[in-house]
Amino acid sequence: MIELRGAGPVAFAERLDTVIDIYTAAMRPPVEQIAGRRHIMRSHGTYPLFQCLFAVSGEATVGFAYGFHGAPGQWWHDVVHRALDDQSGRQVADAWLGDAFELAEIHVHPAYQGKGLGRSLVSALCAGRRERSAVLSTHDRPTAARHLYASMGFTDLMAPFVFPGGHEAYAIAGTPLPLPITRVSGNPPMA
Repeated sequence: MIELRGAGPVAFAERLDTVIDIYTAAMRPPVEQIAGRRHIMRSHGTYPLFQCLFAVSGEATVGFAYGFHGAPGQWWHDVVHRALDDQSGRQVADAWLGDAFELAEIHVHPAYQGKGLGRSLVSALCAGRRERSAVLSTHDRPTAARHLYASMGFTDLMAPFVFPGGHEAYAIAGTPLPLPITRVSGNPPMA
């Protein structure tokens, strides 16, 4: 049986080695990127209204997800807001990102993928959030994660999108909160 356990910034930082191990198993990043990813994740733990969930099976942590309130001055928030403003206008960018819960990382160890754990993590993490929307970025390919987010009501805000200095194509996706049961349109959430 898998249990979801909440963790605040201190508990998250204390388990950063486990977080990196799961991230590495799930994403298989180049070794030279792991130190940078560790630094980014540690910084995320200091952001406003940070919230993390660990998926635990027995004594083993098999997945995690975390997010925080997006705000100006955060790299992802600023880059995506500027690009969405350029593409769709300030009103749309502000509607999606002006009061957003940014889902920064959602990862499940490969041995536990395909069992609904990612859906449980996202649902539980978003439950009770007071922000107007939830936003995230994911690889712009037909992956299981991309399918999961679409099935949960996330619609593309920008795709393909390449972050500054990057080369991989991402999709920036969002959904109004609370999470919808079904999704009819991709209209931005209203204030």
